[in-house]
Amino acid sequence: MRLLYNILFTIGFVLSAPFYFLKMRRRGGWRAGFSQRFGHYDAKLKQALTNRRTLWFHAVSVGEVNLCTQLIHAVEAKLPHHKIVVSTTTSTGMAELKKRLPVHISKIYYPVDRRKHVQRALGLMDPEAMIFIEAELWPNMLWGLQRRNVPHFLVNARISDRSFRGYRRAGFLFRQLFAGFTGVGVQNEADAERLRQLGCQPEAVQVVGSLKFDSATTPQRGPVDVEALLRQAGVPDDALVLVGGSTHAGEELILAGIAQRLRKKYPKLFLIVVPRHQERGAEVGRELKSAGVRALFRTDLTAGRRCNPGEIECLIVNTTGELRAFYERADVVFVGKSLTAEGGQNPIEPAAQSKAIVFGPNMQNFPQIVPEFLAHDAVIQVRDAAGLESAVDKLLGDPELRGEMGWRARSVVEKNQGGIEKTVEMIVRAIQR
Repeated sequence: MRLLYNILFTIGFVLSAPFYFLKMRRRGGWRAGFSQRFGHYDAKLKQALTNRRTLWFHAVSVGEVNLCTQLIHAVEAKLPHHKIVVSTTTSTGMAELKKRLPVHISKIYYPVDRRKHVQRALGLMDPEAMIFIEAELWPNMLWGLQRRNVPHFLVNARISDRSFRGYRRAGFLFRQLFAGFTGVGVQNEADAERLRQLGCQPEAVQVVGSLKFDSATTPQRGPVDVEALLRQAGVPDDALVLVGGSTHAGEELILAGIAQRLRKKYPKLFLIVVPRHQERGAEVGRELKSAGVRALFRTDLTAGRRCNPGEIECLIVNTTGELRAFYERADVVFVGKSLTAEGGQNPIEPAAQSKAIVFGPNMQNFPQIVPEFLAHDAVIQVRDAAGLESAVDKLLGDPELRGEMGWRARSVVEKNQGGIEKTVEMIVRAIQR
């Protein structure tokens, strides 16, 4: 089985390499640390790991990095003498790790799941334990950890319907891998039952809740002064601000159209769109310009551009790691990937900031969280673009309703906190046995 997997993986990797490298190039910064993706790490890291008990955390990309940083801080307080290494897969994830974590925590790229690359990485790290944050499962890494008897954990785990079906079909491969986890922290009992069915040991699975509730209220390092940026863009202090967070293709145009129409009723309405993938910034800019929208890039402000009042209607945030700061200034928030795509993005961050939130019908990635917000009348879910416009109009025109919805949303977040503490207890208890 392992031989077959490695043969098929190698073939698949070779065939997909052009797309893989093109995607890395579009995101930028791909040269830095490139050799790490093949298990080659520099002498500085080797020296930092010498005679140290190492904990290796893995966060795939930006979303997982936000959780990972909070978890690392909590674990470090309990295990101060351990050396912590954290890996990521994307250059945007790496940029966030460097921004959010101090220099004594080593940041690396996760190796491609070819056996020799993984063995090389594990041989250097020699981790006492490895913690995966919502990570996809790569067989060679998990086989390597099992072979070395390294405790490994899956935290903030969530199994979608699609993933569950896929893992069950490939049970001949994944059942043994799931069985090897020392501890699995899941968001709810439904996910816990699915993971038991997939092979996780019943005693290893613990329901701790979503870590996103905890991380959403943790202060960020080096916050962005959004008020100053908007003044630089010519936006008045008393403007009504609609923020589209983590938007996907098509949603920016929908929001721009809504803002243009509602501006007749709310002349000081200003739109901020934050695409989920910052490399889409140029594409979004072209689309909005073609639609006649006077838009400005976030990086234009960094470069020192200043605008006159009324000159700009929309700010396109083509940077990473700043969404929460822009949520702080929002009067109304639209959560992306919910109208023109499926899955939905995280509604907890704006909820933690007591914002009035609207999203579309497609929030499949949050099957437990969304119903709770809806049950407390803390958000508005709409069916289509027309419903979105109606909801935004209603909220912009009713400050009292915005305040009430924001208060209820924040209450839901506070009620569900505590997942990070429970997860840390699970990890520390297993390591100290």
